[in-house]
Amino acid sequence: MVTAQPDTPVPDLAETMDEGDVGSVVITDGETPVGIVTDRDLAIRVVSEERDPTATTAADVMTEDLKTIEADAGFYEATNLMSESSVRRLPVTDGGELAGIVTADDLTELIADEEQQLASTIRAQRPAY
Repeated sequence: MVTAQPDTPVPDLAETMDEGDVGSVVITDGETPVGIVTDRDLAIRVVSEERDPTATTAADVMTEDLKTIEADAGFYEATNLMSESSVRRLPVTDGGELAGIVTADDLTELIADEEQQLASTIRAQRPAY
């Protein structure tokens, strides 16, 4: 998981995303998540609005209405929250502190793994034809 402070300049956010090969940075105040900046946010809120990136910080472009989920929540709770909130990235908290992040890609991969295991079980139990 990649984090930054609200006063982090936009070029530093972009560099962090590039170096971490990620599409988002969770913005934290200490260990508490307070926002998120995605690569799309940089494109829409900086580039298309023709803002000066060097004079723009994470606080200026982050999504502040951050949806989070507790670490002990289940798969269905995560997918429902992501669907209802129209988000692809969901920071995971443990007692209010950032513990990780789950993405739509993570959930898709989990489903694919489960389907593969189910297919293997079916093949193993299927009679020979």
